[in-house]
Amino acid sequence: MYNDIRLEKGLYNLSGRSFTAALEELDPSAAYAGTPLEKLDAFERQLKRFNIRISGQDCDCVEKFFTSTETAVLFPEFVTRSIRKGFDETILGSVCAAKTVISSSKYLGCVLDDSEDYVPTAQTASLPEATVTEGSEPISLAKYGRLISASYEAVRQQRLDVFGVMLRSIGVRLAASVVKTAVEVLADDADEIETAGTSLTYADLATLYGCFSDFDMTTVIAAPENASIIAAMDQVKECSANTAGRLVLPLGAELIKCSAAESDAIIGIDRDFALEFITSTNLVMETDKLIDRQLDQMTVSITCGFKKITPDAVKVLRIKSE
Repeated sequence: MYNDIRLEKGLYNLSGRSFTAALEELDPSAAYAGTPLEKLDAFERQLKRFNIRISGQDCDCVEKFFTSTETAVLFPEFVTRSIRKGFDETILGSVCAAKTVISSSKYLGCVLDDSEDYVPTAQTASLPEATVTEGSEPISLAKYGRLISASYEAVRQQRLDVFGVMLRSIGVRLAASVVKTAVEVLADDADEIETAGTSLTYADLATLYGCFSDFDMTTVIAAPENASIIAAMDQVKECSANTAGRLVLPLGAELIKCSAAESDAIIGIDRDFALEFITSTNLVMETDKLIDRQLDQMTVSITCGFKKITPDAVKVLRIKSE
């Protein structure tokens, strides 16, 4: 039995809460414990309530969302979730140690100075000091987005699963532009070593691995052409993929193929310490237009930036030029 809540545009405009969070408050998931609906969140229960099928053999078309004023309210969340799914399937989760949400377009954060060696200290001597200070150079967040042109008449007969894949691909491309900035921040002013020769070898990767002392090399980021070279190395041929479908090297590091990486650079990081993801928004959609079937110009955007947390957790291997 569904909670018969009223769906309206205002649920998207509640300060500090997402549409799903607003639905959860009106229709708590805890009330469905022990029922066939317990694994669904509040949005998914509303799809079930109005019999809107977004996947499977009997998948509905886009126009199903617009059979009533209430079901139309669900459409922006479907669009946002589809794009977000594509966005979240990228490498950001594998390279960011922390996420910070701020309310402005600039971020200072903190800087840790912990350069003194950790050695035994005599009883009467002062302990070596690690200092945390406010950053001196603010990081300006950038806006990444896309304008999607698609009239209602053009998409009304499109199956929702296919339309969802199209939206997901936009999320993937949007995240790729964000990842480019992340990789640039990681490589900027990082400790570098060079390959022994002009071609990349497994010995070079082992040397990169050995550059990490206090931290570990959990992740290797490489351009597609270099990732293919690494995957073809004899020492790597028998390696298997992890649960994310990414190759795990004998060194224990996850290999990430990334088109944003430079062709002459292999980046090694400890993902638990290297990078901070800073954002002032989640993915933002113009909801009113979507509800009113004014799909001619949909916009999706995110405002974000990156900060290196621990410089020692990032090393770069440069491939010598011929």
